[in-house]
Amino acid sequence: MIVVDTNILAHLYLPGDFTALAEELLENDPEWAAPVLWRSEFRNILAGYMRRKSLHYEVARNLLREAESLMAGAEYEVDSRRVLELVRDSDCSAYDCEFVALAMSLGVTLVTMDTKLLRAFPKVAVALADR
Repeated sequence: MIVVDTNILAHLYLPGDFTALAEELLENDPEWAAPVLWRSEFRNILAGYMRRKSLHYEVARNLLREAESLMAGAEYEVDSRRVLELVRDSDCSAYDCEFVALAMSLGVTLVTMDTKLLRAFPKVAVALADR
């Protein structure tokens, strides 16, 4: 099992430069986990694509359904106190620290492309390209 941040999910479902790496990650590590927050972040990414007219509503709805299916049973609440401790000890947002807190509580790696997270939590976070 690994924890993935929302951008990894976005790269998996929205074709781009890193889609192949996200697909390879899923093939090699098919058990993905994330804090429940991923849903709101992913919906916001889809909303941006819809507003820019890069994605039709029906396509966005189907992508969200696929992502929710992938993550079913692997969404977790995180300890708020732990998130605030991670924020206190880094320059990362509380949103980002939710992913770190989950990875720490599960004893697994967080896969991300967020350079702040990679710098602040090198023992927990690993870059998508390095997987």
